[in-house]
Amino acid sequence: MPGLIRREDIDEVRARTDIKEIVDGYVTLKSAGIGSWKGLCPFHDERTPSFHVRPQMGTFHCFGCDESGDVISFLMTMDHTTFSETVEKLAARVGYELHYEQGSGPNKEEVGRRQRLLDAHKVAAEFFQRNLYTRQAASAQQFLGERGFDGEAARRYGVGYAPRGWDHLLKHLRDRGFTDQELKLTGMFSEGNRGLYDRFRGRLVWPIRAVAGEVIGFGARKLHDEDQGPKYLNTPETALYKKSQVLYGIDLAKREIARQRRLVVVEGYTDVMACHLAGVTTAVATCGTAFGAEHIKIVRRFLSDDGGGGEVVFTFDGDAAGQKAALRAFEEDQKFVAQTYVAVEPHGMDPCDLRLARGDAAVTELVENRRPLFEFAIRATLKNFDLDTIEGRIRAMRACAPIVARIRDRSLRPAYARQLAGWLGLEPAEVQRAVDSAGRARREESPAPHRSAEPEASGPVPVELPDPREPVARMEREALETVIQCPDLMLERHWEEFGLSAFRYPVHGAVHDAVLAARAELLGNGAAEPSGQVWVDAVRGRLPEPLHGYLAELAVTPLPATTQLQLERYTADILNRLFELQINRRKSDRLAELQRTDPTGQRERYQELQRELLELEMQRRGLRQD
Repeated sequence: MPGLIRREDIDEVRARTDIKEIVDGYVTLKSAGIGSWKGLCPFHDERTPSFHVRPQMGTFHCFGCDESGDVISFLMTMDHTTFSETVEKLAARVGYELHYEQGSGPNKEEVGRRQRLLDAHKVAAEFFQRNLYTRQAASAQQFLGERGFDGEAARRYGVGYAPRGWDHLLKHLRDRGFTDQELKLTGMFSEGNRGLYDRFRGRLVWPIRAVAGEVIGFGARKLHDEDQGPKYLNTPETALYKKSQVLYGIDLAKREIARQRRLVVVEGYTDVMACHLAGVTTAVATCGTAFGAEHIKIVRRFLSDDGGGGEVVFTFDGDAAGQKAALRAFEEDQKFVAQTYVAVEPHGMDPCDLRLARGDAAVTELVENRRPLFEFAIRATLKNFDLDTIEGRIRAMRACAPIVARIRDRSLRPAYARQLAGWLGLEPAEVQRAVDSAGRARREESPAPHRSAEPEASGPVPVELPDPREPVARMEREALETVIQCPDLMLERHWEEFGLSAFRYPVHGAVHDAVLAARAELLGNGAAEPSGQVWVDAVRGRLPEPLHGYLAELAVTPLPATTQLQLERYTADILNRLFELQINRRKSDRLAELQRTDPTGQRERYQELQRELLELEMQRRGLRQD
């Protein structure tokens, strides 16, 4: 068994890793002020961004679900890896050699299983790509050429060829040091009486990548008639590859999705390639499954689905299967805040065929001529009824009324109710009553969600926080935010006054005490004035664990400044407000004592209190002049 990773190495890896770069691979982040970034939380569904990252502090925090932590805890949650596996992955990323206590580090076979699987997939992808340019791959080259893809397109999307035979890839990976036990876990091999053999043989191969660009599986297309397998063969479910959570092309499309606020969902690998090459650079495809709830969670984060007009456009064939797929998509429609549309080519051509037949512009035009998904769902449902009879029209009305009732934009429902009445030749009032009735029935069946439905285990231990609307509570919190985020802007006199400050609320008092203890420890060890991630870690080490989440909040809350000068002024202002509050409290104490003091019998004390009050007032006025 490998020993424990040295604490100093863990701290060094954490310090060398840019948390924003890591989070960027999973969440679209936008600037939220100096040194602060925000996006949709990857840990829970939300409509407006409440997930904040401050790279300088090495910390993230979600104000919606209270999830918080550092880059290690973020990756552990996102990738489902152990602490050691995560640290080892980050160390490899920054080129840092780890050292272990009570034993050596893990050997080649004991490195985190996930990283070994990723390594095997990377080697396999390179193997397939090299084989695409051999004589044996003539059929694969012909397939790509006939569909309008040249060598540059193949390289851009990593397309490759799995050679015929039973063990070409198997031998190659064994030669690279992978064990049979590891290879079994990749999904790239089948097992028979004679052992392992290549799963993909004589096929055109597409690498399927995770959001961050790591190859986690493959999709393979049949090329030869003697191949008895299915037309498309994908990697089976593995520790890396979960088809309900995978979107082909998301690694290439994610930034354009965020920029354009549009996602285009197509049906196949060649459709994604055709769309991208035609200028529709937000296209992705599911991998052998319908577009479902897990895909939505991925998509929403990159759409920045916060009610600002994002779009999801589905492209389906015009046949019965395509209509069925569109209706399945409509069933998931209510999980989007973005508007959903459908784009169907009248002659049943998919984007790849359309590009071949009519060029790039036709693919762009297909997407631009999209129709609302609910309108498509209504029209598709009407086709199931005989509208030449009154009975058929009534049944069609009853089937379509729930669809109209589910239109999110309530202002559109009456218009579509009237449109539906026109299509059916029925009275608008009758159709509207059916829509209203369907809406009531739906609301009764679906109780409104409430905050307590969030799993309690996902957040930190609850602590009693003061009401942020209370002026003193708000001011104390703002002062602590500044001390945590900008200790380098505090002068020595600021630290002296901060040390004397008494906080009204226990939570704030605990943070105040931890700040002072952490600074004393760092300075005592010869460190420079504290700042950044080392500073936050030191304060965290002095706080009870239930308050770690609150500390993360303080560390990532955007400060109201857009320039360094504004930040310096804000820091001075908020600290002076804190110190003025302290002075006023001392003045109140002295005034109360003065009222109790006999000016004749306790003349000396009376005069001393008057001098102290005068000094405190001078201090208060001095703060105003800073």
